[in-house]
Amino acid sequence: MNLRSRSAAGFSLVEVTLALGVAAFALTAILGMLPVGLKTQQAGVNQTKANAIVSQIIDDLRADVRLPPGQASKAQGQWSNLHGHWAAVATPDTLWFTNDGDQTGNVNQSPAPPDAVFGATIKYLAPPTVTTSIARITVAWPAASISINPNTQEVDLTNVAGSIDMFAAVNR
Repeated sequence: MNLRSRSAAGFSLVEVTLALGVAAFALTAILGMLPVGLKTQQAGVNQTKANAIVSQIIDDLRADVRLPPGQASKAQGQWSNLHGHWAAVATPDTLWFTNDGDQTGNVNQSPAPPDAVFGATIKYLAPPTVTTSIARITVAWPAASISINPNTQEVDLTNVAGSIDMFAAVNR
């Protein structure tokens, strides 16, 4: 009788346990990074929406100064009641925007409308020349956290989740 030795091919119980431990550690690390990634992604989305709101405001400011007197009713949205007073008003105007970037509520409404997600303040700085004015535009979110410091007339950003600040030159 010829006995042949059979070699067993496979993994031992120790090797399988060790492989499962390494896989569990890697999956735990990946799942731990998931909330940070989601928060970063949401911050990026809000930043993009805020930049779109700033672009809209700058476009409307530049269009507003080109309207002849008496033609303010042709302005889109609630901009018609702001026509012509941007350079004359020293206090900031506050505008409210929904999550889709649509204007909501009334200008300078306090507190923010319930559907507002973003708040934008527009303040004209002293014009360096007769024909050009500089507007400081600040967009912050969430809208319910926005307040204006009564002493400095600046937006108080201590309670907001995020904000962007932009300066725009408007030819008059």
